[in-house]
Amino acid sequence: MVTPGPDMMFVLANAARYGTRAGIVAALGVAAGEAVHIAAVVYGLAAVISASPVLFTVIRWAGAAYLIVLGVRALRGTSGLGAAEPAPGARGGRGGRAFLRGLVSNLLNPKMILFSVAFLPQFVDPAVGDTTAQLVLLGALFVAVQLVVDIALGAGAGRLAARLADGRWSRRINRICAVAFVALGLRLAAG
Repeated sequence: MVTPGPDMMFVLANAARYGTRAGIVAALGVAAGEAVHIAAVVYGLAAVISASPVLFTVIRWAGAAYLIVLGVRALRGTSGLGAAEPAPGARGGRGGRAFLRGLVSNLLNPKMILFSVAFLPQFVDPAVGDTTAQLVLLGALFVAVQLVVDIALGAGAGRLAARLADGRWSRRINRICAVAFVALGLRLAAG
C-alpha cells in the first residue's frame, strides 16, 4: 500500500501543486478506479483482460501515454497534473478534474488489473461461503485501506506545499512531480 506507484504519485503531485483539497479529491478518484477494478474481478472481466495479451498491451500503452502527457504538460506549465486549484493552499477550483484524472490514472494502470486478478482471489475460500461476497468484502477493505493511505499522504503533502508556497519551491515541486510522471510512464511502457 505504501510503495510509490502512479496512483500515489498522482495524489502527491496534486496535493503538492494545488493543495490539500486537490490531493484528497485525487485520492477519491483513485479509490473509485480501484472500486472499478474490484468489480471487474468480481465479474471476471479482469481475468479476460489479463488473459488477452493484445488488450493488456493496449491498456499498458494507454496508461503510459497518459502519464507521460500529464508529466510533459506539467513541465510546460499547462494543467498537466489535474488542475483542481490555482495554487497551493488556494480556495475554490474545480475538484472534479482531479477526481476524473485520478480515476483515469488508476483505470489505465495495468498493474492494478494484474494485482486485482492475482492478489484478491488467493484469499477467497469457497469452503467458507459465497465467493462473490468474499471478493467484495476483500475488495472493499483494500479500497478503504488504500484510501486512508492516499488521503493521509495527500493531506500531508498539501500542508507541506502550503508552507513552502514561495515561487521557487512551488516550481521545484512541480518539476519533480512532472519528471516522476514521465519516468513512471516510460517505465510502464518498457513493461
